[in-house]
Amino acid sequence: MTPTSVMSGVYLITPDQTDTAALLATTAPLLAAGVALLQYRNKRADAALRLAQATALQALCTRHQVPLLINDELELAVAVGAAGVHLGEDDGDIAAARAALGPEAIIGASCYNEPALAERAVAAGASYIAWGAFYPSTTKPLARRADPQLLRDGHRFGVPQVAIGGLTPDNAGALVAAGADLLAVISGIYAAPDPVAALRAYQACFKEAQR
Repeated sequence: MTPTSVMSGVYLITPDQTDTAALLATTAPLLAAGVALLQYRNKRADAALRLAQATALQALCTRHQVPLLINDELELAVAVGAAGVHLGEDDGDIAAARAALGPEAIIGASCYNEPALAERAVAAGASYIAWGAFYPSTTKPLARRADPQLLRDGHRFGVPQVAIGGLTPDNAGALVAAGADLLAVISGIYAAPDPVAALRAYQACFKEAQR
C-alpha cells in the first residue's frame, strides 16, 4: 500500500491491554473479518511490553495482510517493521518519520479540529489526516471536539480522512456521509460483548453510505 492508496473501512486501535494473549485472541478474528488498518496503542505498557506486543501484532497483521501502524513511537515502528506510524501534534516530525520508514510507509497525523494542522501534515508527507473527537470519548474525555464540516471541507487536502472519538454504529454513518474514509474505533469494538459483530456494524456504515 502506498501513501496515496485509497484507504477505506474500520481503523481498529488497540486498547490499553497488558495481557498480550488476550489482546491477540481478540484481535485475530477482527483482522480476519476485514479491518482496514490496525494501530497499536497502549498507554499502560512499559517499553518491553510494548515491544513484545507490537512484535506479536506485526506477525498477526502480516498473516492477515492488514497494515500495522504504531501510535506515537517511530522507533518502535522501525523496530518491528510496521507499515507505518500515527503521530499526534507533539509526537514527532512527519518528514522525519517518512525518511525513516520510506516512501511506502503509511504515516498518519492527528489534526483534531484544526485545518492548519492538516495542511502542514499533508505538506510534510502525511498519508492520512485524522479529525476528532467528534463525540464524547471515554479514551480521551478532554479531547478537542470536531465538527463534521471538517470532513466535508477536508477533501481539498487530497488524502484519506479518519474520524475518531466516541464513534458508535449509530452515529458513525453521518460521518461517513460527510466524508470520512476510515472510522477509528477502540472500545466500541474491543469492549463489545461480541467484537466481531460490533466490527460488522461499523462496516455497515460504509455500505449504507454507498446506497
